[in-house]
Formats: sequence, structure tokens, C-alpha cells
Amino acid sequence: AGLSFPNFVGLAAGFDKDALGWKGAAALGFGHVEIGTATWHAQPGNEKPRVFRYPSLRAVVNRYGFPNIGSEAIARRIASGPKRGDRVAPLGINIGKSKIVDPSDREAVAKDYLASFKALAPHADYIAINISSPNTPGLRTLQDRGPLLSLLSQIQKANQELTEGSRPLFLKIAPDLNPRQLDDILAVVAETSFSGIIASNTTISRPHGTEACEATGGLSGAPLLPRALEVVRYLCKTSDGRIPVIGCGGILSAADAGRFMDEGAALVQIYSGLVFRGPALAREVAQGLAWRQLTWI
Repeated sequence: AGLSFPNFVGLAAGFDKDALGWKGAAALGFGHVEIGTATWHAQPGNEKPRVFRYPSLRAVVNRYGFPNIGSEAIARRIASGPKRGDRVAPLGINIGKSKIVDPSDREAVAKDYLASFKALAPHADYIAINISSPNTPGLRTLQDRGPLLSLLSQIQKANQELTEGSRPLFLKIAPDLNPRQLDDILAVVAETSFSGIIASNTTISRPHGTEACEATGGLSGAPLLPRALEVVRYLCKTSDGRIPVIGCGGILSAADAGRFMDEGAALVQIYSGLVFRGPALAREVAQGLAWRQLTWI
């Protein structure tokens, strides 16, 4: 993708929804920061309470529903900060579907994503397309091959038309996909010349031992780790490492991050780990992975 990273560990989307803290996050030791999820229409997200902590399991369930100030406002906020090329760490922007857009109206969905893309891409070092949050009704149906190919093709076309040059594009997927669905994802990513895949988002399943996490929403934290690793392993093995994968899900230590790298991940991202381990986790993970050969993606 032509991006260079100062280290392997990034801040996953969802932590800095409105581009308020990305400069501070880079100062904490993150090698890249992904803000958002941004939607074209500003929206409040789902009703509170919408985040539930399960400390004994080191797990979180959230049903935020993409609360954010809207893509145009986020673009203005980023424009007032360090520009591309002057940043300590690459800035990714994660884009999702506005809740008011009917997920079955494929044309409206594409228009919604494209409006956000055109507003935000000029300010981003890379763009992540989020089709995998479980908290926006119908969003995950966009992971099916037909709708996905159509959407990503249109985004890539808009990307090639950017006056400042195209951006690396990543696709963020759910961990709740079977091998056939993952094969489809790999095929579409290759066909549309996306730069890579972020695996993964939160899970709607409740792995063994997490029955106490009865709140509705996406599960993250330690219980997500085994499944997230499985998905990364499958993607890297099936693609023979040709498609870069950013591993995300359940990283609470440098050792956890190392397991993703061992499965073939190019980079890792953390979010829920910060809840249980605090902000020092970024440097701990970066230092724990520092002996590995850092590559461009």
C-alpha cells in the first residue's frame, strides 16, 4: 500500500470516534491511529446504556451504533491538525453506513459511503471501509459477495479519481464469517485492488465461558482472541500472504500481539486492551514486537 509505519501496533477504530484525540494517541506510542467510524450523516448512536464491561472475563460488549459528528465535521477537524507527511504516525479513517440509509437500497448505500469517502480521503493516510459492525441494522449483509463487489468497486473508482492521488484502502470484516465467506472476501479484495483486510470487528457470538455477557451487541476483549486469530490465520494462509492483514481482537499483551504476527499479520490494532491494561499497553506491545522485521504495507 506504500505506507511506512514506525511500529507494528495501531489504535483501532472506535476509540477516537470524532477525531478529538488522534494526535495524543500517536504520542502514546501507537504506530498508526484509526479514527471513526465516521458516517455521512451525523448521528447520536444507540440509546444508553450501550457499553457493558465484564472485568472478570476481560471482556466488553458494546452497541454504540456509530455515534459521530458526521464526515464533513470530522474532515474539518482533521484539517486543522498535522497534514499528511507531517504526522508522527499514519492516520487511518474508518467509514461506515449512516443508520438512516436503508441497507437494502444498494445505490443509496454506495452514495452514502462515497460521500464520506470524498470528504475524508484527502485528509487520510489510509481509509478503512467498515461493513462489519453488528450494531447498525443490515450492515453485515454488505459482506456478501455481490453487494461487496459493487460497493468496493465504486469506492476504488472514486479513489483513483482523487486529485491528490489514491489512498490505500482496507476492508474491516467481522469474525463471524465461515470459510466460504472469507474466500469471497479475499476474491473481492483482490479484484478491486484493495490494499488489505482488518480482521476483525467484534463478534455477535458468545464463545464458551462468556455466557454471562448477556448484553446485546458486539463482544470484544480477551474472549475474542481465539476466533480473531483463526480468521487471520485463514486469510493469510489462503492468500499465501499476498493480501496484507491487520490483526485485531483480544490483544491484552505483547504475547497476544505476537500470536497474530506468527499467523501472518502485517500489523496489529488494540482497543479493549486499553480498558483493562491502560494506555501503557501501546508501548508495551510495540516494544514486545520491536525485534520483528517491520515492513511496508
